[in-house]
Amino acid sequence: MDKKQDNKKNQKKEKSKVKFYILFFIALILIAAIVASLYFFVFDKKDDKEITYDELYNDIIEGKIEKIEMTVGGSTVTAKYKDSDDEKTAKVNSLQPFMEFINEQLKEDNELEVDLKNPSAFITVSENIFSILPTILIIILMVMIFKMQGLGDKGKVYGTEDENDTGVKFKDVAGLDEEKAELEEIVEFLKEPKRFKDMGARIPKGILLYGKPGTGKTLIARAIAGEAGVPFISMSGSEFIEMFAGLGASRVRKLFERARKISPCIVFIDEIDAIGSRRTSNSGSESENNQTLNQLLVEMDGFDTNETIIVLAATNRPEMLDKALLRPGRFDRQITIPAPDLLGREDILKLYAKDKRLADNIDLKEIAGDTAGFTGAELFNLLNEAAIIATRNNHREIEKEDIDAAVKKITVGLEKHNRVVSEKDKKLTAYHEAGHAVVSRFLETQKNVKEISIIPRGLAGGYTMYKTNEDKYYVSKTELEERLISLLGGRAAEKIALDDISTGASNDIEVATGIARDMITVYGMSSSLGPISLKVDEPYELQIFGEDIVDEVGRDVKQLIDTAYVEAQKILLSHMDILNAVANTLLEKETISEKEFEEFFK
Repeated sequence: MDKKQDNKKNQKKEKSKVKFYILFFIALILIAAIVASLYFFVFDKKDDKEITYDELYNDIIEGKIEKIEMTVGGSTVTAKYKDSDDEKTAKVNSLQPFMEFINEQLKEDNELEVDLKNPSAFITVSENIFSILPTILIIILMVMIFKMQGLGDKGKVYGTEDENDTGVKFKDVAGLDEEKAELEEIVEFLKEPKRFKDMGARIPKGILLYGKPGTGKTLIARAIAGEAGVPFISMSGSEFIEMFAGLGASRVRKLFERARKISPCIVFIDEIDAIGSRRTSNSGSESENNQTLNQLLVEMDGFDTNETIIVLAATNRPEMLDKALLRPGRFDRQITIPAPDLLGREDILKLYAKDKRLADNIDLKEIAGDTAGFTGAELFNLLNEAAIIATRNNHREIEKEDIDAAVKKITVGLEKHNRVVSEKDKKLTAYHEAGHAVVSRFLETQKNVKEISIIPRGLAGGYTMYKTNEDKYYVSKTELEERLISLLGGRAAEKIALDDISTGASNDIEVATGIARDMITVYGMSSSLGPISLKVDEPYELQIFGEDIVDEVGRDVKQLIDTAYVEAQKILLSHMDILNAVANTLLEKETISEKEFEEFFK
């Protein structure tokens, strides 16, 4: 507890430093303004008589002037008279115009006894601190900005005497058993490096963790540091880049200097694609990114064999990273952190359910089956939303209905009972959702219908939920074709039952078109084009397949969509009695459960 309090105090100190710099600069400007005012209006205020250039010139000829003083950046020339305390001033812009004035007079009158080749005996030039005050203030401002930008130590450090540890162990990470096993040897090396070195083994310098957001990349990195019991320096890729050129590279140097001082340690860079993206030849901010990346490459190459520093990095977009960063010797290992499978989701739910008051009838295995594709972060959010809903409903425990409401809120959107819907729109929505459900029921590969509703949620006027009771890693052509038929079932029902179509199917059509396009261009499922991938970086690369390739792709995509639409209409025309029954029940009850839906087919 004391360490956490110390950590908070340190954070407050950092914030107070920034405030101090800002207040100090403001105070400096105010003091400078006050001093300048005092100088000009009090100390520098003399009873001098102003004279013109001509009068000054005549006094010089007559030998009355002992010397002339001028301040750099000033607007006056002061003439000191011989055998007198009198001083007179002539208004000029600078010394140069004054000298030009004397030169002009010399051309017309040779009586002037002034040696202009060596004017220092006659003319004295002095500097006024107020003339260079703006320059001084700008320099101070730049120094303060660089200080505030953090050219010193960067990155949060855990696991030292001054800082608390990460607070995360491997037991706090669920659903990533294979990934944890892969990283346990890193922990062993950090604990006993000599055992590996005696065998001649070299531990990887860098490990890249990549996967979709929320899968636990940062969590497992913290767990490695927690298990190894070594300092853990955490920093985000975006923290390296600032508006000033060269700061990113400087911060990389400072980061690794700090790591060498507290070695053995782990350096963790989250969202490394912010500084590790492919280098370009462009200027501006991209040039700054290039400098930062180059410095990172140099630092990772510069590890001494005796330095036990491991660089962990996480990204959602590994394809964006520069190839030089991914070669052996830098990031030696690249570990995919996938979304958890069925058993993984169950383990994650058990972990997050420890501090939740769950009702006895809640089956975490069933929830895991209904949440295929959910990440660890999404599962945490699911239970948290369920707890909030249960509290709002004054339940003593989290009930099954609270879990179901949380799933719908996350996947479909917030329920909107108060939205005013006309009878015409309500009927159209009922037939649209009934069309999806009925068509899906007669397709072998499609998921079982879990619930149908015409209650608006989010931007949707209604929804059809399906049971996701298995994890799929591969999808067959037949399944994709039947997915297209299911998606177009809503549009087909509108056309058949109401003899009209609406904008309600726009999202279905967009998804269906995307699937059909990928079937042709990515998965090689075109009967005419064959098993080729048309996924290219630049459009001109398609030319190798012939000039008509784009037209052929368009025809194949259209054929898939047209065929699916026809099949959806055939199914509905063959079961119009069921379609009408489901739609009418929706208009009456607004929601149909899985059990109620199955009754229509008995």
